[in-house]
Amino acid sequence: MAQRQSELTQSRLDKLQRIRGRGIDPYPARYHRSHTTQEAVALYQEAEDGSGGLPQVKLAGRITAMRSMGKAIFLDLKDGSGKVQVYLRRDALGEEKYSLLQDFDIGDFIGVEGQVFKTRTGEITVRASDLTMLSKSLQPLPEKWHGLADVEKRYRQRYLDLLSNDQVRRTFEVRGQAISAMRRFLEERGFIEVETPVLQPLAAGALARPFATHHHALDRELYLRIATELHLKRLIIGGFDRVYEIGRVFRNEGISTKHNPEFTTLESYQAYADYLDVMEMVEQMVSFIAREVLGTMRIGHGEMTVDLSPPWRRLTLCDAIKERSGIDFEAFPDASALEAGIRETGLSVDDGLNWGKLVDFLLSHTVEPHLIQPTFLLDYPVELSPLAKRKPGSERLVERFEAFAGGMEIANAFSEINDPLEQRERFKEQDRMRALFGDEEAERIDEDFLLALEHGMPPTGGLGVGVDRLVMLLTNQQSIREVILFPQLRAKE
Repeated sequence: MAQRQSELTQSRLDKLQRIRGRGIDPYPARYHRSHTTQEAVALYQEAEDGSGGLPQVKLAGRITAMRSMGKAIFLDLKDGSGKVQVYLRRDALGEEKYSLLQDFDIGDFIGVEGQVFKTRTGEITVRASDLTMLSKSLQPLPEKWHGLADVEKRYRQRYLDLLSNDQVRRTFEVRGQAISAMRRFLEERGFIEVETPVLQPLAAGALARPFATHHHALDRELYLRIATELHLKRLIIGGFDRVYEIGRVFRNEGISTKHNPEFTTLESYQAYADYLDVMEMVEQMVSFIAREVLGTMRIGHGEMTVDLSPPWRRLTLCDAIKERSGIDFEAFPDASALEAGIRETGLSVDDGLNWGKLVDFLLSHTVEPHLIQPTFLLDYPVELSPLAKRKPGSERLVERFEAFAGGMEIANAFSEINDPLEQRERFKEQDRMRALFGDEEAERIDEDFLLALEHGMPPTGGLGVGVDRLVMLLTNQQSIREVILFPQLRAKE
């Protein structure tokens, strides 16, 4: 196989030299096309409906197929809008230009100029009167244009995946459109888009292990952000009422079908709102995005249909876990009692988890896979939510919800703590859990944020949305790697 690949590459190199030998630059700096391929098709259809003559166009794109028909050659020309057939005849191009075709290959970029017409078989086609080489491809494309079967190669060489599979390309078009719709929704509600630092002196704002790096000029350790939360809340303190950021965050954790070490989040913060207000916004935003991008709020999930129409189902986390496992976690006073209760159900759980992590284990293993229709789970353990306000009348629970659909979490929100003294105690408790349980993901004390909080923050509702997972839901994908253009992979051997 490697020898065959080498022979094909050498053949293309030989053709490249022959093209250069004719005094032709196979990689010119510019080519000004008049239309895309699909604009050319539409132009012909308009002319066909009226009384105009055949339109003249100048197109550019990649050759995806070539068919020799004696004194003529048909090829398919593909650009970002689609593809069109091109008809090339010796008498129309002239001997010199026509002979150049022998050194053209599938994968080459070319420019063609000519009239658009319809063949006897009814296919809209460009009759070429001129031909220009724009970029000689030195590597053959995937065999017979059927795409890549090797999943690892699809991710490592995403450009080939995009070339070979229109559905993959469509997935990433949906991703871009979904993010644009998300921005429109938020801006129509008065939110301002902002940017916060990626390199931070302290990795805080979420329960996660960070990536560390060294800044040589400052001679200090810095961390890639694990969340944008604490800087965005500084902006609420500074007088902005509604802010949001869409950007990359980085967590030094495992890779799975739902996790990538770098991923995209939306975080938004709204003054004078609580988690119930944010809940209403989430169901409205997600349904708006689906309607804008897909034209429907009913989307496929495997063989099922997910209906994103508001209102979404709401139930407490405690009730959801009790419904699926029979365990009422509020009835267990400490971690050892809850761990024993879990083992009695036959579930295997790691030793040494704190009470909150055990509740999270129950959620992940007994509840989450069943949440196919959009669902809000409310009121989480304080140990899992060090930045969220306590639920009135409860010492163990906070005002937090997570939104689920398609069997995965897509959003997370709090009524944010704005009491600086309570926030400090929560940070200290996280430090104690790190020491007691060896929890590397525990929250860290951010003195600069606490100082900001001491200047006063209004009641605030905060939200985090996993953009990659939302796109998974919208495009019916089962792996996060299918919606990230360049996912993290193990080193090639």
